[in-house]
Amino acid sequence: MGEWLKAAKQWARSVKRDVVALWIAARDDRTPVVAKIVAGAVAAYALSPVDLIPDFVPVLGYLDDLIIVPLGILLAIRLIPAPLMSEFRDMAMQRAQHPVSRSGFVGIVIIWLLAASLCIWLAWDLFRR
Repeated sequence: MGEWLKAAKQWARSVKRDVVALWIAARDDRTPVVAKIVAGAVAAYALSPVDLIPDFVPVLGYLDDLIIVPLGILLAIRLIPAPLMSEFRDMAMQRAQHPVSRSGFVGIVIIWLLAASLCIWLAWDLFRR
């Protein structure tokens, strides 16, 4: 069990490092445009203080943390040339403070507001009948 825990901690550190590296990649002029878009979206979502699916929702709440974010990271890493990604990872490891994505926060809040508005509109329409 000790080896499994050690591997899980190492994986979590590498995910955190890669998210910061993607945040850096999204702002670097040498990153290809498609890779910038994917890296920026993944980093904004991963660094956002709120989740699309809140963690208190059973099972689905952790789905984004365990599946969606890692798959997004893998896709973004594949789109960024290896030498650049290596450089971005080195830069991410040198950062003492990790960024927080305000744009990711705003995006998630907008999605939640749109979903709430749709639910209210559907409920209103249903009860009017």
